[in-house]
Amino acid sequence: MKLVVALGNPGSEYKKTRHNVGWLLVDRFASEHKLRFATKSKFHGEIAELNHAGEKTIFLKPTTFYNLSGESARAVSDFYKIAPADILIIHDDLALPLGTLRTRISGSDAGNNGIKSITQHLGEETARLRVGTWTEHRETIDDADFVLSALNTDEHKVILDVSSKANEIINSFIAGTFETTTHR
Repeated sequence: MKLVVALGNPGSEYKKTRHNVGWLLVDRFASEHKLRFATKSKFHGEIAELNHAGEKTIFLKPTTFYNLSGESARAVSDFYKIAPADILIIHDDLALPLGTLRTRISGSDAGNNGIKSITQHLGEETARLRVGTWTEHRETIDDADFVLSALNTDEHKVILDVSSKANEIINSFIAGTFETTTHR
């Protein structure tokens, strides 16, 4: 069994923000596979399930808010007895150029409070799909305001354009062929 955790914030005011690119990409994956998310209060999140080739994968959008995502991920991983090595975290990365996808296993949180929470609750052994959100606009405002700012129309299109590549990465994780790269 696998778990895919997409970091983001609940609420319509956050829907198109940089912090919610994880949710945006997992929603695109769910749409392609005709998955439906249901709110599960005991997991503090929205859950969808995919059964493919005998492998069950849980998709989680924590509703604890971004910085407390580890609480929700831990609740799901404990309930289903999913090891950290079988967990993929999808999150924004303000240090990577917009639309860059980078994969890795483990590593530091690089100041990302959502990853800090995941690490506190699950350890560092999770796989990660980091989604670049940096633009020149980043140089003009502080980190918190930048990650909570909305993607403009062109930026949103860039994220949508990389969704098919993100889907390939998610599928490779589910299939057990996840590879770490510098850039994709």
